[in-house]
Amino acid sequence: MSRAGKTLSDEDRVLWNLVARSAKPLKGKKALAEEPPKPATEAKTPSIAGVALTAPAAAPAPPKRQQVTHALDRPTLEKLSKGKLQIEGRVDLHGMTQSEAHALLLSFLQRAHAGGVRYVLVITGKGFSSGGDGVLRRQVPAWLSTPPFRALVSSHDVSARQHGGEGALYIRLRRAS
Repeated sequence: MSRAGKTLSDEDRVLWNLVARSAKPLKGKKALAEEPPKPATEAKTPSIAGVALTAPAAAPAPPKRQQVTHALDRPTLEKLSKGKLQIEGRVDLHGMTQSEAHALLLSFLQRAHAGGVRYVLVITGKGFSSGGDGVLRRQVPAWLSTPPFRALVSSHDVSARQHGGEGALYIRLRRAS
C-alpha cells in the first residue's frame, strides 16, 4: 500500500498537529525549538471547529553525528553468540564505581590489544538490583567512542543471551600494528 500522492484531510492535519505538539523528547535528547507560526490571512486560512489549520512544519535537519565506533557486523555477531568465534578475554565490572570501571576497562583493553587479542567480553551488569537503569551499562558504550578507547576498539555490540545479554558487550579490538 503506497501512500504516495495522498494528502492529509483538514481534520487529519489538525489531529496530527495536536499530537505532534504533545510529544515529548526521549530521555537524554533535547527538545526541538518550535518555529513560531507564520501569520496568515484569515480569509485564506481554513478552520475546523474554531481551530485554524496550518501547513505542517518542515522536518528539522538531523543532528550532526558524533564519531562512534561501529556495531559488529551480523556474521561476526552470530559467530560470537554461537561460540564459533572464540572470546579471548573477559572483564567483569560489576560493583565498581565509574572511575574504577573506566580505569580497569582501559588497562584491560590496552593489555589485550598489546597481546594480539581480537574479541573480548565486557560484563557491565544490567543494573536493575538497585532500582536504577545501570550506570555502567549506559556509560561503557559511551566510553568506547572516546579517543583513548577508539585507538583500541574497532567495534562493539550487545552480547547474546548466554553471554549476558544486555548486561554485557562483545568488543572487537583493532589489529595490533
